[in-house]
Amino acid sequence: MRLRSFRALTYVLAVGLVLNGCGVNKIPTLDEQVKAAWSEVLNQYQRRADLIPNLVETVKGYAHQEQQVLTQVTEARAKATSMQLPADILSNPQAFHQFEQNQAAVGGALGRLLAVSEAYPALKSDQNFLALQSQLEGTENRIAVSRRDYNEAIKKYNTDVELFPKNIAASIFNFKRDDAYFKTSEEEKKTPQVKF
Repeated sequence: MRLRSFRALTYVLAVGLVLNGCGVNKIPTLDEQVKAAWSEVLNQYQRRADLIPNLVETVKGYAHQEQQVLTQVTEARAKATSMQLPADILSNPQAFHQFEQNQAAVGGALGRLLAVSEAYPALKSDQNFLALQSQLEGTENRIAVSRRDYNEAIKKYNTDVELFPKNIAASIFNFKRDDAYFKTSEEEKKTPQVKF
């Protein structure tokens, strides 16, 4: 009887160690970290979207002839904020790419707006404009950090999902590789062109 109990205990411990070593708990934790990092990316994009109307209104007062740039910023913001994010955006490459393109368009339009401000010395010295510009620069930095953190969380998750022995637990519990990485778009690589 004692031998059976010892064998049963040994078997339970062995199964526990195997399950622990194969990532049965780590993979869901990494999956949650990916979701948290994604939420932070969305928060920072929303922060940027919230700053844009105030920035546009401040610039309007100084740069009446720059209506086209102001319109581009407003339209890019409207398109980015009106996009309905599907629940499966992280596993839907088309939706993720569309989201990325919309956000890149906002960034590009903002870059052109800030470049236009260089032609208006009175605008550049306006306290509201300076404060908004500073907040926007800080937000752009936060977006970059959030995107980097998100990509890092995806990388850790994918590593655990693909490497032995954790790939066994991943396949049992239906965790799949996630390829929704942020990449630098062509729009973001361009330097804003301003013509006077």
